[in-house]
Amino acid sequence: MITIEQLKALNKPENIAITEHARIRLYERKIGIDDIVNGICTGGIIKQYEDDKPLPSCLILGFSMKSQYIHIVVSCDTDFIYLITAYFPDPDLWESDFKVRRGR
Repeated sequence: MITIEQLKALNKPENIAITEHARIRLYERKIGIDDIVNGICTGGIIKQYEDDKPLPSCLILGFSMKSQYIHIVVSCDTDFIYLITAYFPDPDLWESDFKVRRGR
């Protein structure tokens, strides 16, 4: 299980590995690395995906640099945070706290 303390200890741009797919999505969504760092710094883990491969991952709810709610999905090892995706949650799909999907 990933802890927010583990992520915060690694939370520097040079420790965040971003796949090409994630890089494209961040560009499309106008999310910068500073938003990712700030989201982890201000965030908490709201869901664990312990069965993900090759490493378990988790969903973080935090704040972007412009104080917008942001969801960040990451995995990690002892050296790096691996960014899977990040997005601004759609209020039509999430409860008002952005922690629970609507309809669940």
